[in-house]
Amino acid sequence: MLELILIDDLLFALVGIEGRYISIKRVHGKADVVSFQVDASMDLALQEFAKRIFPLCESYLLIDEFVESRSQFKHGLVNHAFAAALRAFLLDYQAMVAQLEHQFRLRRLSIQGLWFYCQPMTGSMQALSTVIRKVSANNYAGSAVLNLLQSQAKAMAGDSAVRSLLEKMTHSASNAYLSILERWIYEGVIDDPYDEFFIAENKSLQKESLTQDYDAKYWRQRYSLKKDIPSFLANIAGTILTTGKYLNVMRECGYNVQVPVSENSKLMTFGSNHQYLECVKAAYEFASGELLSLIKEKYDLIGKLRSIKHYLLLDQGDFLVHFMDIAREELLKKHDEISVEKLQSLLDLALRTTAAAADPCHEDLTCCVERSSVLKGLSRLKDLDIKNVSHGNDLEEPISITGLETFSLSYKIQWPLSIVISRKALTKYQLIFRFLFHCKHVERQLCGAWQMHQGVRALNSHGTAISRSSLLCRSMLRFINSLLHYLTFEVLEPNWHVMHGRLQTAKSIDEVIQHHDFFLDKCLKECLLLLPELIKKVEKLKSLCLQYAAATQWLISLSIDIPKLDEQSDGSVGSGKLKSKNPSQVQKVMTRNSAVTDSILKFEREFNAELQSLRPILSSSSQAEPYLTHLAQWILGAGNDQ
Repeated sequence: MLELILIDDLLFALVGIEGRYISIKRVHGKADVVSFQVDASMDLALQEFAKRIFPLCESYLLIDEFVESRSQFKHGLVNHAFAAALRAFLLDYQAMVAQLEHQFRLRRLSIQGLWFYCQPMTGSMQALSTVIRKVSANNYAGSAVLNLLQSQAKAMAGDSAVRSLLEKMTHSASNAYLSILERWIYEGVIDDPYDEFFIAENKSLQKESLTQDYDAKYWRQRYSLKKDIPSFLANIAGTILTTGKYLNVMRECGYNVQVPVSENSKLMTFGSNHQYLECVKAAYEFASGELLSLIKEKYDLIGKLRSIKHYLLLDQGDFLVHFMDIAREELLKKHDEISVEKLQSLLDLALRTTAAAADPCHEDLTCCVERSSVLKGLSRLKDLDIKNVSHGNDLEEPISITGLETFSLSYKIQWPLSIVISRKALTKYQLIFRFLFHCKHVERQLCGAWQMHQGVRALNSHGTAISRSSLLCRSMLRFINSLLHYLTFEVLEPNWHVMHGRLQTAKSIDEVIQHHDFFLDKCLKECLLLLPELIKKVEKLKSLCLQYAAATQWLISLSIDIPKLDEQSDGSVGSGKLKSKNPSQVQKVMTRNSAVTDSILKFEREFNAELQSLRPILSSSSQAEPYLTHLAQWILGAGNDQ
């Protein structure tokens, strides 16, 4: 009789209901800790039978309560799906209990029979209760639940039935997650109401920042990977992130692009056949190809880069020559006195009246005036790999820098080209432009000095310092021409052609960005802008050239005036000797001749000393940086060829 009563109580306990001899005990403050207890007055043998079945009862109660709690919206879609799968499983379990109860009513169920029929279900229920305890204790959601289910399934490799059940639960729970993934890789949309997806969106980062902020993080951080990634997607998480990013760019451009989806490409399950991997790969290739085609063809990326090369890398300099002529007066002012509006109107005039007018992109060109010299500007860009930065402060800023040192061109870049030609990339172009522009200015000043020397060639200059000055002017011109030749034909042109070839074969926009950034960094480095020790020497040489060019008119006028005094004294020219009878006049001429000669010799000594001081620097660095060997051949070769 007691056995029948116990069986009846156990059937109730299997669905979480207390009986006459079986009670449920809960630990205060621990909702997931529950235990079943049998009355101590029960026969000991029957108590032992009951205790064997209690773990199954406890598991049922735990699972049933989990299903109810995790069906709430706040726990997320994966927990909803997991709870739904558990509810379906409990229906099968309850059907088993109902069948046992039917057998009991027919008097066909003994306590040994009850244990026999419950035993197969015990392993599955306990495995599920283990998962549930961990989910509840850690408040898992999203990918954490999927990873836990997968790891538990792998841990049950020795029990095929339990492993099969856990894999089924994983598949059911992942359906909701894969539906989020589908929208991301097929439409570029994150539909994640409970923040479960492994891709995070930072809405505070706007695409406009790419053209305004040097350190814009839009492309790298607008969408980013979280730490919790489902283990079955871990190897392709980067591809998934990139696929949606590409589709999102096209949506931002107004194109409602959607990856073609067939029945075979639905991501509603994953398994050993890895079909979902093929779906992700196909979606990535489509998105990458479409975006690359859009940027290259509709937005003409190559044409825009070529236009920037014309203007900011001085590939076509006719407009610049005209601009430097008409804007000379404004550029000679201090940088804080310059009218940018006037410079812009002069730039527009130069563009319209030269070959640049044929370029449809010339209207995107604008001018600006920076606040500091190129070297000071470089020192503020912390991300650039500038060697020996600690020595970068040795060169003091000129007391009053003019527009010639601070003038720069800029370029209007629209979305989505700003992904490639960002504010950072444009700043690097501008640094190169400013260096080239100032070199061109030095060259023009020296050319003016050379023309002045050529203008007095017909005069007999023997006995004056004019011939010595002419040699110095030629040496300086060789230096600046060699430097410009090196920068243009040894650095910018070859690197541009390499980049252009790589862009033609690039498979994705990220490859395009990588090749473009590599080109700019390589040009900055080979143009000496990342080598403060060398660039300071070059700046010193340029400064000497400008000082000499500014003094040329004075030097030549004094040199020419000296023979004229001889002509006035006795009417003869060309003897090279002063025949004036006035001793004070002779003394005055000799003093002026000596001052001119001393000035020219001083310029010559300083220029040659600075030029030769480059040799050890270039020699010590050329093994690590081969391009410095080319620089030495051009500049030092020019300096030695008198």
